[in-house]
This record gives sequence, C-alpha cells and structure tokens, in this order.
Amino acid sequence: MASTYFDPPGPRVLAHRGLAIDAPENSLLAFGKAAEAGAAYVETDVHVSFDGVAVIAHDPTLKRVAGRDVPVAKLTMGELRKVDLGLGQGFCSLEEALDGFRDLRFNIDVKAEGAVPATVAAVRRTAAARRVLLTSFSDPRRRRLGALVPEAVTSAGREGVVRALRASYSTAVAFRRALRGAIALQVPEGLGGVRIVTPRFVDRAHAAGVEVHVWTVNEPERMTRLLDLGVDGLVTDRADLAVPLVATRI
Repeated sequence: MASTYFDPPGPRVLAHRGLAIDAPENSLLAFGKAAEAGAAYVETDVHVSFDGVAVIAHDPTLKRVAGRDVPVAKLTMGELRKVDLGLGQGFCSLEEALDGFRDLRFNIDVKAEGAVPATVAAVRRTAAARRVLLTSFSDPRRRRLGALVPEAVTSAGREGVVRALRASYSTAVAFRRALRGAIALQVPEGLGGVRIVTPRFVDRAHAAGVEVHVWTVNEPERMTRLLDLGVDGLVTDRADLAVPLVATRI
C-alpha cells in the first residue's frame, strides 16, 4: 500500500518536537498542542531505551531536558516515563505517540543505530507506516529504515543532501539519483556559509519530484520568504504562527 504522508495539501507545517511553547519538547503534551494549533505533521526524534523500546528524545542524555547526565539508553522505558520533564510530562515511547495521535503524520529522525529495530516495531504495531516519514543524518541508516518499512517515505540524510546540492548543477535525473530513494530533502537554509535553499535547488528538487522542507523556521518573515521561494514545508517551533500563515496561501 502506498504512503499517504504527502496526501494533505501543502505547504506543510511540521511542528518541531511538537509545539513546545507551553509544554516540554517531544512530549505527549507538546504533540497535543501542535494538533490543537492545526498542525498536520510533527517532527520528532527517537533513541532506544535500555529495554529496547523506541523512546522519543532528541538528545542521547537527560542533561539538557532534565539536568541529569545519564544516557537515555541506560534507563528502561519505565524509568524514563518517571523522569520529570515539567508539567507532569515524562518521556514517552514512539508507540504511545503514534497510537495517541492517529490523525497526525510523524516525521521521525532515528538518532541511533540501536533504535532502528525498536522504531520499526513501533511503526508496525501501530499500523502507522503509511503516515510516517523515516529519516536519519546517516544515509545508510535511512536506507535501512526504508527497506524495513517500504510503505513509509524517507528524506535524505547528510550525505544525500550534499550529493543533491552538487547535483543541483546537473540534470533532474542526476539529482534524483543522488537521493537514492528519498523523496524529500529536509535542510537548513544554509550551513557553514554555504546557502543550500536557492531557487535553483528548489526548482531542481521539484523537477525530480522531490519536496524541500526547511528547518528550523520560526519568524513569520522567514516563513513568507521561503514559501515565496517555493519550499514545500516549514519545520518550526512555532506551529501556532506557521499554520495560519500557510492557510492564507492554500
């Protein structure tokens, strides 16, 4: 069965770690607030717990979010749920999030190789494959995820983005080949003094049938400028601002 990930009309608003203005990032509360704001997509991150559960967490340790210099992978899912992230929230599993928000589409960045089997299991158990995008900074990991969950779509990893940037000066066929099965590019506007999101890059991606999503875009002026450039999605901490802005352009 084909993916339904791109079925809603664009441009797309991807709520970065949910809507975490009044909620801890990557929590069930943050995902709920993103849904309430009208976001159809959430962008999130996955590590693996000590007992092999796909846990939603951006960092490999608890230091930034909970003040404890302990690796996520050293705690069980039960222990992680008890960590106080604020406002009554603890860490949640990917399965809980997918099951709890069946109307949302999830953009899942798998942060660790060990999290691959757990992520696949969570997606399978919740029958969520057609409404998820699986990605990783590691292109080999991204391709492995795509092979294990062929009903899902994937976005290019770091190496794929570099290949695509080079291929943007060549043909659409070369651009498509550079992505090796990915059908989205999720990129910063620029990196290390190199501008990535240019008219040429966006046009070449579209000619190859690939969407361009830009992260992390929080200012309405930047949102408007990038949408005017033709990007297909905004990864943003401010879904509350992006959703109504995008609605005026559909």
